[in-house]
Amino acid sequence: MSIVVGFLPTPEGAAALEAARREAAAQSTTLVIVNVGSPRHGLHHQEQEEANQAAVEQLEKELRAAGADFRLVHPVGDYDPAEEILKAAEDPQVELIVLGLRRRTPVGKMLLGSTAQRVLLQSDCPVLAIKAHH
Repeated sequence: MSIVVGFLPTPEGAAALEAARREAAAQSTTLVIVNVGSPRHGLHHQEQEEANQAAVEQLEKELRAAGADFRLVHPVGDYDPAEEILKAAEDPQVELIVLGLRRRTPVGKMLLGSTAQRVLLQSDCPVLAIKAHH
């Protein structure tokens, strides 16, 4: 069996990853990490891409050192994070998706396209939503 988690180098992403690692260790399952942290647009694209790459490399080192059973998925091109997480969870071995949530303004909650909202509504397996510690 396996657990899917969407990875972002943010407090929410770190909280989701920590929860997913705990779940995977407790159940002796594979952790499937979908790296959705590479932004596709914006003025600081290069800087964000480099920061994400450094975070992923550090994460790989930590997981290897801990002897974790994991697999990293790196979407390419102009992808939709929700679609990539849902695609990874299509595997019948996946028993749980773990997502990090962030606080949103009332207006932000009305806007369509939230990755977490789409995954929560469209997933065929249970979803564990984690808030970052503030």
